[in-house]
Amino acid sequence: MRVIVGAAIIEGGRVLGCARAKPPEVAGKWEFPGGKVESGETEVAALVRECVEELAVRIEVGDRVGTDVPLAHGRAVLRIYQARLLGGDQPQRLEHAELRWLAADELDQVPWLPADEPIVDALRPLLADTE
Repeated sequence: MRVIVGAAIIEGGRVLGCARAKPPEVAGKWEFPGGKVESGETEVAALVRECVEELAVRIEVGDRVGTDVPLAHGRAVLRIYQARLLGGDQPQRLEHAELRWLAADELDQVPWLPADEPIVDALRPLLADTE
């Protein structure tokens, strides 16, 4: 089964949301940054690599958020991890149309990809705890 990892990067009681730029069928929908775990790569290593590629940031990966979200008719699974920025890095919009820091009460202001919606609900109490 293919594993897709994503980072819920939390800073100051807010989480980083990213609007997809492509492909056209999901452009403008919001997600957590991340991508596929490659062969021989751990989930944490994949997430660190993806955040460098997509956002030009270094992260420290923490605990899982929520549960596995089935994708591709059960052929893949999405796993989201809490993360924090390292060394004062600031996310750059390299692959996304827009980036936004969202507080718990702002999470419903953007249209999330269906796979990310259960994670959004699991994040609410985590954001409230960090304010």
